[in-house]
Amino acid sequence: MEHLRGKIEEAWENRELLKSDDTQNTIREVIELLDKGTLRVAEPDGDNWKVNEWVKKAVVLYFPIQKMETIEVGPFEFHDKMKLKTNYADLGVRVVPHAVARYGAYLSKGVIMMPSYVNIGAYVDAGTMVDTWATVGSCAQIGKDVHLSGGVGIGGVLEPLQAAPVVIEDGCFVGSRCIVVEGVRVRKEAVLGANVVLTKSTKIIDVSGDEPIEYRGEVPERSVVIPGSYTKEFPAGNYNVPCALIIGKRKPSTDLKTSLNDALREYNVAV
Repeated sequence: MEHLRGKIEEAWENRELLKSDDTQNTIREVIELLDKGTLRVAEPDGDNWKVNEWVKKAVVLYFPIQKMETIEVGPFEFHDKMKLKTNYADLGVRVVPHAVARYGAYLSKGVIMMPSYVNIGAYVDAGTMVDTWATVGSCAQIGKDVHLSGGVGIGGVLEPLQAAPVVIEDGCFVGSRCIVVEGVRVRKEAVLGANVVLTKSTKIIDVSGDEPIEYRGEVPERSVVIPGSYTKEFPAGNYNVPCALIIGKRKPSTDLKTSLNDALREYNVAV
């Protein structure tokens, strides 16, 4: 990996190297490793996540060395620089028409893609459901047994290179039409109710105790989260600003497979 990293870093500093076959082959090797899940844009590092900036650089450099081509799939036609992912049967992945994953995205065994989209550099771990019209952006990291409900938008990130991608950890449930962007981390087994929007600047307020506790950029483990708002003063007056409210925790006694919906229903919140 250090050999690959060195070549990528050199090409990043000197774009003239992109003209050489050796550099192009190195970039393509990195993308192939991403596609197979051998290499990741970000990976767990203890309780935190480590971003491999050089891998993101390889993804960015992949675009200028690729030529546009027409891809025909039955009656459908695409015109792009990127191949589509293939060999789903061998991978043990179920893909429902018209789901699309780009080459360079990793889909683990047991992943189900309803009509949805997974972009290059993304990592989707075993047993996860990417439901109808959900999108997984470039370099996003999705854990095991996650459910991304209909219309969920998981943001992508390539630049700035030091920026962390969105991370949805194992066992999370992300409700319909949720949006999670800007490197927000949703920790294990958290539940997001429908229409929750999380950015780095979104206030995530735990209102389940006597005093509010505020988070930004991270949802704690097993939290049950719903959309909310708070009043903010502006020169033109006071207005309600969106936030997210932690209203409780998933109960440890509840079986994970059923608690995805039940955790919300226990608090009388819509899935």
